Formats: sequence, C-alpha cells, structure tokens
Amino acid sequence: MKKQKSVPTRTPVKSTRIRTPKNPEVYLFPFYNVRHISCPEDLENGRKVYIGHAPISAIISLSTDENVRDYLVEAEGKKRRVPTQVHRAIKDTLENHSDNFSVLNSGVTIVARSCEINEPQKRLELTRPSIINGSQTKGVIKDFFEKHKEEFAEGAFEPHVKFEIIVTDNDELIAEVSIARNFQNDVMTISIAGRLGQLDELEKSFQGEHPGTKLKKSETKLSEDYIKTERLLQVITALIPEELSPKAGEMKKVYSYSQKTKCLRDFQEVYRKAKDLSDPEHKKYRRLYQFYLDIAAQAYDLYETWKSHQGFAGTRLRSIERDGREIKSVPDGIVFPVLASLSAFAKETDDGWKIDPPPAFTEEELVKSAKSVYMDIANSNPNTMGKSKACYSSLYQITSIYKKLAQQQ
Repeated sequence: MKKQKSVPTRTPVKSTRIRTPKNPEVYLFPFYNVRHISCPEDLENGRKVYIGHAPISAIISLSTDENVRDYLVEAEGKKRRVPTQVHRAIKDTLENHSDNFSVLNSGVTIVARSCEINEPQKRLELTRPSIINGSQTKGVIKDFFEKHKEEFAEGAFEPHVKFEIIVTDNDELIAEVSIARNFQNDVMTISIAGRLGQLDELEKSFQGEHPGTKLKKSETKLSEDYIKTERLLQVITALIPEELSPKAGEMKKVYSYSQKTKCLRDFQEVYRKAKDLSDPEHKKYRRLYQFYLDIAAQAYDLYETWKSHQGFAGTRLRSIERDGREIKSVPDGIVFPVLASLSAFAKETDDGWKIDPPPAFTEEELVKSAKSVYMDIANSNPNTMGKSKACYSSLYQITSIYKKLAQQQ
C-alpha cells in the first residue's frame, strides 16, 4: 500500500452493529461529512436522501441483504471466481492511489428504514441498512482492509468512500431501486425475479412435496439445498398443456430445451399478468400461473425420473451414460421432447393440475418411440433432437392418441 505523505494519519473508527430491545437492528455508521439532499418528491413520498463521505472501514460490516448481487469473487464460497477487471481497478486504486479513491470510485448506495444523525460523535444510526449498489467495492475494500489492518491500527492513512443513503420503509421501492442501480452490471434475470419475490410462491408450492429444498433465487446462491430454478421452469414450460398456452394453437416447446432465460422471462410475464387484476387477460394468466404452482413438484420428479429412466436400458443409444447396465443419465435433448409429449396428459383436478396418464399408456411405449425419433429424425444426435420441432410433434402425436382413446371410453 502506497503511503500518502500529504494526508495526516488517523485512527480508523470501526463501525459496529448494536442490538438493544428498543433498536434491534441499528448500525452505527461513522462518517466524515453528510448532507441531506432530499428533493420535494422525496419528502412528499416519505423518504429522505443523504450523501457524504465515510472512512472505508465504515462499510465493511454493512449487510448486502437487499442487493441483487453479492461480492462475486467470494459468492461461490470455497470456489472463488477470478477477479474481474472492475475488481482489479478498485484494488489498484486502493493500493497505489488511495488519496484519489473517493473521486475515482463511484461509492456505495445504501438503503435504511430510518437514519439519525449524531453530529458530535460523527456517526449515523441506521435501522436495517443494506448496500444495494457497491457490493464489489465493499468486497475489495474488505480484502484491502484485512491485508493492511496492522498498518491502519498504527495510524496509517485510511481512504474515504462516497455514500448515498436512501431512507424509506417502502420494501417495493427498495427492490426497484436495487434493480435499477444494478442493471448497469448486467444483473441476471434470476436475481431480479428472486429480489421481486416472483419465485416465493413457486418455492412454497414446491416445498409442499420436497420440504427443505429451496429454489435458486440469485445468480450466486446454489448448494445441495437448492435446485436450479431455471431448469425447473424449463421443465414446467415443456409440460404446459395446449389449452393453457398463451398463444392459442401454438405448441412451440422446442425452446424449453435450449432457452432457459426465455422460460424464466415467460414465467415473469405470467406472474405479472396473473397478479394484475386490471389486465384484461388476468383470468387466463391466473390459470396458467396456477399450473406453474401446482405442477412444480411433479415436474421436477418427472425430470429426475426420465433423466435416469431404466426403460432406456437395452436401447443401445450411445449418448446415454451408463454404469454397467444401469442408466445413469439420459441427455436433456432426449428428455425434453418426452416431457413435452406428456403435456397431453395435463389435467385440472380438485387437487390442482397434474400430469395424469390414462391406464392404457405405458412409459415403455414412449421410450420406444423416443428411440425411433432419436435415430430416424435426429440422426442419433441428442442436441438435434432437443431442438427439432419434428421430434416434439412425433412424440406428442403418440401421447395424444392415448388421450383421445381415454376420452372416448
């Protein structure tokens, strides 16, 4: 770390979180200066905005719970990602030009439910604060501060960082601000959906059959306790029956295999329209949204079943992974056309939507048909099968026949 001779040394003031019966979520935030800059619209809507400068140590312990991104270098736990150009630039400024850090870095944006200014002690008392923009800055600062903590303890110059604090108790506004301030960083759609609570009901419904299992709701959080939400939505998309398709008469299921982002965005649109009572198509989308909720657990189970369906034993399809005679993994390119064909059996019951094949239907017949389609139409290429409309149509015709026969009985 380069020492700045022109700036006097100072002893850093460490920020701390205190918990008392009256103020269980108050964070003591030391500052160098602070200014109230709320505009008339802010005051009319019951919010306040402050800006100022604080020693870099002030933000190290701040939460990022309201942010749609975490510090990406450490977000994957033990498997650390390679620092980006942004991380390296922030680190270089701190190490070599720390006297310019406050003007070269854009700082952090913080939300809090309340803010009290203690001018004599040069600190803010923030209730439930969270960084919503600047997690990357915080992460690099944390690493930098840890590296040089002994020097700071001896009175070395501590750089300052700009801050903006938005004080509001409007949770919806906090979510919108978090997304808006982070959009420049290419926030993934899954993080936005998770931050807006659009996946909460889906997760609750899923947990009805799989207690303790969580849906991935951000781009960085995934462990054995989580399942891939995008994949789940791809599977549900493949299972949507024709009668619920947003565009009548269209059975374009091919994208369910290869376009996970489109499947997620489709779900977001369904969610918004289902929740918007003023939307003229509200009832139609509400029914489709209910399908997502009802079918989530079964969809996951069906995917898991067909990914290792033992009916493929003996088919000699080279793309299937085996352990001896046991089927370990069937390529998604084969699985998705099979799942899409099962949409013919979607049925609305008193207990919600279910995939309910008629008694005459056998999975062995579908496996046999999938093998034929795989070899004759997809030229034994699973990727081709997953993207071929003809493959989807051929298998759907098989299940449709069983459906019609069941209806005639």
